[in-house]
Amino acid sequence: MAAKKESVSRTIMVALAVCLACSVVVSVAAVSLKPIQTANQLLDKQRNILMIAGLLEPGIPVEEQFRKITPRLVDLRTGQFSDAMDPLTFDQRTAARDPELSRRLPANEDIASIRRQEFFATVYLVESEEGEIEIAILPIHGYGLWSTLYGFIALEGDFNTIRGLGFYEHAETPGLGGEVDSPQWRESWKGNLVFTDEGEVGVQIVKGSVDGTSPRRQYQVDGLAGATLTARGVENLVRFWMGESGFSPFLRNLRSGEA
Repeated sequence: MAAKKESVSRTIMVALAVCLACSVVVSVAAVSLKPIQTANQLLDKQRNILMIAGLLEPGIPVEEQFRKITPRLVDLRTGQFSDAMDPLTFDQRTAARDPELSRRLPANEDIASIRRQEFFATVYLVESEEGEIEIAILPIHGYGLWSTLYGFIALEGDFNTIRGLGFYEHAETPGLGGEVDSPQWRESWKGNLVFTDEGEVGVQIVKGSVDGTSPRRQYQVDGLAGATLTARGVENLVRFWMGESGFSPFLRNLRSGEA
């Protein structure tokens, strides 16, 4: 009986020792790989920014291409550039959870279903040698059908013509809502306008295909077959971030030179 108890105790001790050793190995691996994971995430983000802006060139290191882009922090409350934080390290998702760096959106304003909006955002600018902004790349996000979609919208130097739009993270249904990743659908945004002559956000995703004779065709994008709710979510999030609660004040300031 004593031998049996000793055997059970020894088995438990060996199991605990193995678990402890494994946990130490996993912890060390996680800590040591963290810098590599962070670097890869940054590289992937930079690649997406370049791709959405139509600046990604094959065969050239992403880091080298990204040097032509200048990150700047924008205070969404004023539409002005800000030096409050480092634009390279500022994390909008973390800020949105911090009551001191964000605000709760009222239901009638929250058309993108994000609940809280951060006060600051990092934008990415491409400037000419004379210092004129040629491309502005703005972060956008909002809820689709199953997930929050995170992406960017790139605008030409008139701050109205869409140069590109794309999402780098979402969990929409492959083959349906997941078609937001389709090159053909992303291409359909290019050349469209964001704002009407009255200054309102005119972006609209139509059911089916855009009518080429419609007077609103320059604001419209083809719908996604079988993914009406995802398409509606994309339209809502673009309208939110291009609107008064988002980047509209900042874009006005850019046009007038007061940013």
